[in-house]
Amino acid sequence: MKILSCYSIKGGVGKTALAVNLAFALGEAGHRTLLLDLDPQGAASFYFRVDGADKFRMRDKQSLAEGLRRNIRESDYPGLDVVPSHLGYRHFDILLDGMSKRRSQLRRVLEEFKADYDVILIDCPPNITLLSENVFRASDAILVPVIPTVLSRRTLEQLAGFFKDQDLPAKLLRPFFSMVQKRSKMHREIMEELPAEQAGFLKTAIPFSADVEKMGLHRMPLLAYARACEAAKAYRALCQEILSESGL
Repeated sequence: MKILSCYSIKGGVGKTALAVNLAFALGEAGHRTLLLDLDPQGAASFYFRVDGADKFRMRDKQSLAEGLRRNIRESDYPGLDVVPSHLGYRHFDILLDGMSKRRSQLRRVLEEFKADYDVILIDCPPNITLLSENVFRASDAILVPVIPTVLSRRTLEQLAGFFKDQDLPAKLLRPFFSMVQKRSKMHREIMEELPAEQAGFLKTAIPFSADVEKMGLHRMPLLAYARACEAAKAYRALCQEILSESGL
């Protein structure tokens, strides 16, 4: 089982669009996939038309695993299940803070799903907390969408700096360019410069597309309603790149 996380400190960069479309593509490719929506906004859950998670008490590792399992919902797509978001997840940090080995408990919890899924994909909240650290330590790869702009570039540098300060493996970070506008000179320049400064960049870039913005109207992945558009093709190519590197 592989654990992949979709993460960014900065909002509005296409993080949840990545999680939703990658989850769909993984299921479509025949991999048993569980999408864990830890973002309090619950956008991934909304796109997949699943009901919100039932409230459960998070007292220890076992109760957390049992609560997540009780909240697994089948999606409309074969091979793809979802654990929807819940406001109660805001207590994750409190729970984790009271545990021994508090920075690595999430990996232990998710290992209990190993027999049921090939991939667990996590849509992470856009912040750095104890839960974020658990996600980092649990993940086999952390997929980071980066718009080719100054602010998005800066947040990637901040994330890389945090990994260095916390002695986390930098190789886990797999940034890629998102919402790319090829006509923008700044986008083109940053796309040339940044991969030379930050290792691990994936080759596939996701173009800016109005079709992606319509996901909220359709309440489904882009790959389900606009399979032939350029952004959909890019998401599939990104999925194949990730699959080839992860050994799935």
